[in-house]
Amino acid sequence: MANEVLPVALLASVLALAGVLAASPSLSAERRSGYEDMGPAIQAMQRDDAQNPATLWVKEGELMWGTRTGRAQRSCADCHGEAERGMKGVAARYPAFDPALGKPLTLAQRINQCRTQRQRAEALAPESDGMLQLESFVALQSRGMPIVQQDPRLQTHRDRGEALFRQRLGQLNLSCAQCHDERAGLRLGGTPIPQGHPNGYPLYRLEWQAVGSLGRRLRNCMTGVRAAPYAVDAPEMTDLEIFLKWRARGMAMESPAVRP
Repeated sequence: MANEVLPVALLASVLALAGVLAASPSLSAERRSGYEDMGPAIQAMQRDDAQNPATLWVKEGELMWGTRTGRAQRSCADCHGEAERGMKGVAARYPAFDPALGKPLTLAQRINQCRTQRQRAEALAPESDGMLQLESFVALQSRGMPIVQQDPRLQTHRDRGEALFRQRLGQLNLSCAQCHDERAGLRLGGTPIPQGHPNGYPLYRLEWQAVGSLGRRLRNCMTGVRAAPYAVDAPEMTDLEIFLKWRARGMAMESPAVRP
């Protein structure tokens, strides 16, 4: 019985009892970072780099930044210089449109583009330690800076991402918007439902005991509503990330954040 899939109607009833389907105000004009919904202990952990577990990933990423690799024996620093200057504000504007490819790239995809084309090195696997370490180090350089999503070439992708955000999915027939717009501030299993802004990624989740990407969180949500998640590098994932960054435009980057 424990391993059986509950009927959809019963699952919906359970969620209703948990308060997920209860009426609540829509997402207000006052946007809130997930940080503001966390308890004092987690907030303190995020504020102090010495306590933030993600710092371990950042430090490894810093080593990777200065290490020559690949057939070209070139490091990130050889092209971009000191990350504090060369990467300042970069994570705040990704995903960004690549004119040569005619499509947007996420920060992780751009990192792999540099690795394969400039360093002649193997691409880093999605969600691998190496990718998360380097992405966390790059994202740190934008901490405190506002998210920017103004490129008109991304408009079509933003529209697709918004449609996906509002599309009901899975056996539970729920959309991202139903939780993170309409029910933000309520609780699910004792945990506050955040507005779902991406300004802290990559971030350390206590649930994962590791750093993870925004893509991992999105795929977790999809499986949570009993839907088949998109492939890691599917264009739908990029479109969703573009819309979420646009939705959070102007909010300060917190990478790497800490969440439950």
